[in-house]
Amino acid sequence: MTPDDLPLVGVTILDLTRVLAGPYCTRLLGDLGARVIKIERPGEGDEMRRNYLQLEPRRDDQSSYFARVNAGKESVGVDMSRPEGQVIIRDLAKVVDVVVENFMPGVVTKLRCDYETLRAVKPDIVYCSISGFGQTGPWRSRPAFAHIINAVSGLMHLEQGDEPAPRASNLQAADVLAATHAATGILSALIRKSRTGKGAYFDVSMLEALIAADSVTYAAVLNGGEEYGNPRPGMIVAPIGDRYLAMQFTGSPQLWPRLLAVMGRLELGRDSRFDTSEKRRVNWRELRHVVESWLATFPTAEDALRVLSDARIPCAPVLRPAEVIAEPHLEAREFFPTMPHPARGAVRVTASPYHLDGDALHPRAPAAYRVGEHTRAVLGDLLGYSLERIADLLRAGVIDAP
Repeated sequence: MTPDDLPLVGVTILDLTRVLAGPYCTRLLGDLGARVIKIERPGEGDEMRRNYLQLEPRRDDQSSYFARVNAGKESVGVDMSRPEGQVIIRDLAKVVDVVVENFMPGVVTKLRCDYETLRAVKPDIVYCSISGFGQTGPWRSRPAFAHIINAVSGLMHLEQGDEPAPRASNLQAADVLAATHAATGILSALIRKSRTGKGAYFDVSMLEALIAADSVTYAAVLNGGEEYGNPRPGMIVAPIGDRYLAMQFTGSPQLWPRLLAVMGRLELGRDSRFDTSEKRRVNWRELRHVVESWLATFPTAEDALRVLSDARIPCAPVLRPAEVIAEPHLEAREFFPTMPHPARGAVRVTASPYHLDGDALHPRAPAAYRVGEHTRAVLGDLLGYSLERIADLLRAGVIDAP
């Protein structure tokens, strides 16, 4: 596939985002071919430049976190708190197709880069705001990270299960789900714009994206049912030897009889405690003990995996990240591409989680090595600013360029 085959070639995105939800959204769109112009604060840039793991000795602005989420983007250093910087943002808005921001609600209005302001200079702009709780409602001004959203969404409570207390999760689901919902909305708006010439404004909430990801509980509780949290009926994580094995026998009506057959326990299908899916849910702790006792008869997790796989019962070992990276399956899918890095030589990142026309989608360039790396080129080539004007803005500290 050539770069011109990518579906978003010709679309330009003004990226006013930082941390994860916004940058992941624009990274996905960039991998699909869009040109992404990322605005960074002069000097420090996106705060995730200073996250774990630093790729370059004696520097603190080269985290692997930043390199992954911002691969393929152009960095323009602009002080958006200053009127001269706000003029630059409005000039950029005139020539782009999409604006994405994830400030706390109200901040973009103070910075004069809100939807109404930019629509005045670009009537057909597609504008997307991503925030923790949305742009309206009593919680709109609350600060939000994935951990906070996980707590207030009810998901942390549901995941607690038999643990003595709720706990933090490594999964940044609220950010990534909001990002993917935002990307979907933006793509739909671009399709409508091509048909009608009309722009759009999207308000995407991390909280709502996470609640919508729940499979059973909210649909049930909304209609008078009970919570459906951990331990989840039919889902097992059991120790076998020196490893853990995950298996599942719900989600398809064929899985329960297959499990009974491979266990050699057909009589459980007639047991009054387990003879319906609802009874298996209510009596899950008893049934889990039966299944885990059978799994404990295997000498190793690999032995159990072979038997379960032959019986067509979904199962997998619980892997550590280093094991995941080494898996031939993900190598075959080209999911960990290598990007060049000026100091390190190369850095590995994750790909976008889809293939297009049979090819994996990778970033077309690494993340910006320095804050404002592309400032001169963007302001000069895209906006037509003269060398003298760019030099004046640099001297005044309005923009940043290495």
